[in-house]
Amino acid sequence: MIKNILISVFLLIASVQITIATTKNDPPSNQTEKDPTRLAELDNYWDQISKVVRDGDIEGYRATYHKDAVIIFATGNNKTSVSLSTALEGWKKGFQDTKDGKIKANVEFRFSQRIGNETTAHETGIFRYSSTDTTSKKTESYIIHFEMLLVKRTNKWYGVMEYQKSIATQKEWDALKK
Repeated sequence: MIKNILISVFLLIASVQITIATTKNDPPSNQTEKDPTRLAELDNYWDQISKVVRDGDIEGYRATYHKDAVIIFATGNNKTSVSLSTALEGWKKGFQDTKDGKIKANVEFRFSQRIGNETTAHETGIFRYSSTDTTSKKTESYIIHFEMLLVKRTNKWYGVMEYQKSIATQKEWDALKK
């Protein structure tokens, strides 16, 4: 009987010690994730990206990213990771055509998860990009699952890593609230 009590006490002490050690190493609980001011700042960031795409402002787009930003394309057969500068080189004609009025471009964002604190953010969701020519005929249309890692420096958010994960469906897009 005493042996069973000693074993039970030992197991209780061991489990308490493990719990204490585990919680000591857990990251702090972060109320900032749901802070309305922080989320409004990030919403403004995404609104700015939408605006520069609509305007065909490639330099404005570049300014929303950190100078060392990386973009990962994993939606097609040619999966790759490139610098923002390399990605913009590939998008240059589209931006210029938009700026010149040859096409109208639009991008919208919806989110399934928004994690972060005062100076970091990890945003997960879906973006929908579309463009039309001067006769309103759709020239391109993509709905893509994505993740974005951002940092805040001198009161401004910058994209550090954009991960275009996979093609999304209209149903998935509709399921996410604006």
